[in-house]
Amino acid sequence: MNTNTEEKRKAVALLSGGLDSRLAVKMMLAQGIGLKAVNFVTVFCTCTAKSSCRSEARQASEEYGIPLKVLNATKEILEAVRNARHGYGRGLNPCLDCRISMFRRAAAYMRDVEADFLVTGEVWGERPMSQRPEAMRIIEKESGLEGLVVRPLSAHLFEPTIPEREGWIDRNRMMAIEGRSRKPQMQLAAELGVNDYPCPAGGCLLCDPVFAARLKLLLEEEPEPPVADIQALKLGRLFLSSSGRKIIIPRNEEETRKIESLARSGDFLMAVEGITGPTTVIKGLPAEDRATIDEAAALTARFGKVRSQERVSVSWWPAAAPAAKKQSLTVAPKRGWELAESLPRY
Repeated sequence: MNTNTEEKRKAVALLSGGLDSRLAVKMMLAQGIGLKAVNFVTVFCTCTAKSSCRSEARQASEEYGIPLKVLNATKEILEAVRNARHGYGRGLNPCLDCRISMFRRAAAYMRDVEADFLVTGEVWGERPMSQRPEAMRIIEKESGLEGLVVRPLSAHLFEPTIPEREGWIDRNRMMAIEGRSRKPQMQLAAELGVNDYPCPAGGCLLCDPVFAARLKLLLEEEPEPPVADIQALKLGRLFLSSSGRKIIIPRNEEETRKIESLARSGDFLMAVEGITGPTTVIKGLPAEDRATIDEAAALTARFGKVRSQERVSVSWWPAAAPAAKKQSLTVAPKRGWELAESLPRY
């Protein structure tokens, strides 16, 4: 920590790239604080290829002229999912444990760059689990940052922090925003000239009940799954065969490309011959599990463009081997309709 009161004070800012974090950064820069930013990315983010937290954070850091460090937090969050000391939200989201792990890593980065305190865009009461006053106190204490977390948007609703008490920053130049409405932030953005910010969106897939159910199923089979298997949970229709094997059928061409790229050794791919349609993935399929192969073939035909045909030919092959090793079988799409109603679906 910087101990020379004559020197310019330094802080690390948690920068998601959203409106709240941009405003917090802007307010600290206006007070002459030297900032470095940290952005956390995970496999559980709802970002898209067109709009991601990383790209928004990078854009903001460039606009404000502050260095940005991007850290992958997937490993820590997955551990928090498996062992949530502070419980879950509505899905499989261990929000407090997740936040604690991020604050700990931010604290370590603070030490590395000799920063004095941490800045966040958190707003009192904006998020029901992690931004309650008691929750924020727990997060500060367990991350070793008690008194060193400055929240410029809601500072007047908290006890003065060490940076405020020591005169490093001016409390009077901060706000008392609370609740889930975004109107106060938008008004402040207009006043501060923060114009190019993303619409409120995003979030965490762990809050989504469908994804949470899929992840729980995966963790029961494999406590430390590869990231590719977690990414595959975001895609397609997921069925369980009668022998408990996962069958994933993409919904469109984009999902088909992604699901093919995520398949790994031990998985099998499957497609209807002679048509453009979905490429099904069967996860971890033993070669002797003919029941799953038959069921997956019928489902592949059901969701292909051959529903009116009596019987079609379906090919299947190991994901890790060339397509030259294909095998084929004939199935009735009609049976796929029946299986789609009877097999467990996640």
